Amino acid sequence: MRPIKIAPVFKEAVWGGGWLKNKFGLDSGLPHQAEAWELTVREDGVNTTAEGIPLTEADPSAKTEDFPLLIKYIDAGDKLSIQVHPAKTEFWYIVDCEPGAWLIYGQNRDYTEAELRQALAEGNLEGCLHKQPVKPGECYFIPTGLTHAIGGGILIAEIQENSNITYRVYDYDRPGIDGKPRQLHTDQAFRVMKKFDEDELQALRFSVPYDLPAELRETSECIASCDKFTVVRHILNGKTALRADERFSHLMVIGGKGRIGDICVKGGDSVYVPAGTGEYIVEPECEMTILESFRL
Repeated sequence: MRPIKIAPVFKEAVWGGGWLKNKFGLDSGLPHQAEAWELTVREDGVNTTAEGIPLTEADPSAKTEDFPLLIKYIDAGDKLSIQVHPAKTEFWYIVDCEPGAWLIYGQNRDYTEAELRQALAEGNLEGCLHKQPVKPGECYFIPTGLTHAIGGGILIAEIQENSNITYRVYDYDRPGIDGKPRQLHTDQAFRVMKKFDEDELQALRFSVPYDLPAELRETSECIASCDKFTVVRHILNGKTALRADERFSHLMVIGGKGRIGDICVKGGDSVYVPAGTGEYIVEPECEMTILESFRL
């Protein structure tokens, strides 16, 4: 087993932007390129290797029935819908953003369903929500029930459970790519919305203990570790040994260039490391920032 460079699966949405093309040179040719699925083993998308082999064939243990993670870049040229997930945990890493960029990140106080419905009817749902200014390198944990949205002018790396179920509660009355109104799920959304305080979010984000190997503690940081995924940020300037033993891992190269195993990589590339690979070497040519994701 060895590290495998994999190609993204691109998706369109009306809010798509130009970050992926301009920053990483990732251009699918889609007119509304919005997402690059960097790790997907699903019926609606499977990554392929540089040779065009589906990941499910390159690593037979990667099965669509029970694959745990979906990892993507979200390229928000415009703001996304205000939404909530009924049974999915996500983690956002701000890769880049325009000055003044923001997220909607939870409610600004605890509301009843009736209060939220009234605010929506009056066109003031955003007034019930916390608008969070953002900058590159920041992290946000989105558990089931947290109301959220991404503002325009942001490139996000998203690590999540392998689910794509989203309840849109408000979408600014805009049409989709096909010119028709995008589907809303207002009743379902209001039933699962929940207020979280900062202590709750922090406790959920680090709910499963994970100790970095001692040799990585000067260069790396665990930025999330829950029962759905663990994410480690590596900022590497010299040759570094990483491992994938009983579990696979996924590496997103956020910046820099170099080699992972025998693969040349640069910003925007993704590498899948199968379980059983054991030790492999990352060798930067210049400072490399990598997000490593796996499930404990």
